[in-house]
Amino acid sequence: MGRTSFDFSGQVAAVTGGARGIGKGSAEAFAQAGARVYVVDLDEASGETVAQDIRGRRGQASFLACDVTDAGRVGMVFDRILAEAGRLDILVNSAGGFWKQLSVAETPEEEWDKVVDLNLKSIFLCAKAAIPAFTRQRSGCIVNIGSMAGVTVLQPSSPPYAAAKAGVHALTRVLAFELGQYGVTANAIAPGTTATERVVAVRSQEQRDMIGKGTLVGRIAEVADMVGWVLFLATREAAYLTGQTLSVNGGRLMV
Repeated sequence: MGRTSFDFSGQVAAVTGGARGIGKGSAEAFAQAGARVYVVDLDEASGETVAQDIRGRRGQASFLACDVTDAGRVGMVFDRILAEAGRLDILVNSAGGFWKQLSVAETPEEEWDKVVDLNLKSIFLCAKAAIPAFTRQRSGCIVNIGSMAGVTVLQPSSPPYAAAKAGVHALTRVLAFELGQYGVTANAIAPGTTATERVVAVRSQEQRDMIGKGTLVGRIAEVADMVGWVLFLATREAAYLTGQTLSVNGGRLMV
């Protein structure tokens, strides 16, 4: 029986939100598959630990501290990546999340702005910063981490998070439309509830168990359930797939 393995040798990947969760798992997996990885995150201690751990396993990784909602900081980070590596092949936009389960009526304006900026504006800024390199190379890949919350509403969540993730899926299609002529793909995944550090902090064990029972596989996702799809979308085999959102939710939502 044949075996398929990922090989990103010689490629350069930037992963935002790379200090934890799906971003961390993606950064580690790309490095294991041979890529030179830039871990981009605001959390300097955790981000540097991820990069050090990758290097300890003989992978190539650097940590770059960045507030991905700040255009100036984003620009400096991508300038540094290109100055050091000379190219950029893969951009994974994984920075995001929310911290409070609220209704629309309960959501303060500052909470709305903070969550929308982190989950949607960050992708706009990072994609915009990467586009010149992608168009110059006439190649590249963008993988955006959306959410099932941006596709439907099945449980209490965060109104700005749901709205922002719906925007992520729409922006992914726009990027695919604009960049296809340059050989660049843009896709997203819409994870179901995944047992990241943030989700465990925000949702109770009772909620996580209830959500898991609503899937066809009987559990919420682990980070490893998402990482393979992130890597797949960056492979040559996926070069004809663009502008799509892949729903990875254990069958909880089938559309």
